[in-house]
Amino acid sequence: MDFPGELKYSREHEWVRVEGDTAYIGISSYAEDALGDVVFLELPELGEEFEKGDIFGVVESVKAVSDLYAPVGGEVIKVNEPLADAPELINDDPYDDGWIIALKIADSEELEELMDAKVYEEYIKEIADI
Repeated sequence: MDFPGELKYSREHEWVRVEGDTAYIGISSYAEDALGDVVFLELPELGEEFEKGDIFGVVESVKAVSDLYAPVGGEVIKVNEPLADAPELINDDPYDDGWIIALKIADSEELEELMDAKVYEEYIKEIADI
């Protein structure tokens, strides 16, 4: 599993890439591997606002249906539209082509509550008992 060092991670397995006041959000390679083949995504609309911890969408795989949680609060300013027709992009490339939404960050201090790659990797080892 790969956990890029420039990203931040949540306990719910979402990642965040910060570019200015924008947070690109997706799910980690651990999450997509645990889910198996992703077959459907329910995505939010542009302009929707979420608080940290809110459910912003749903990912459906051959194994399970899982909620997606906002790792930071903000307004949806981009949605990765190609995922609607090709949800498998999440499995193929969870950190680049598989990003899900971009939020305009409401409170940058919330980023400090997320894990860096090393801490997230330790967290995965702890919960997965590997």
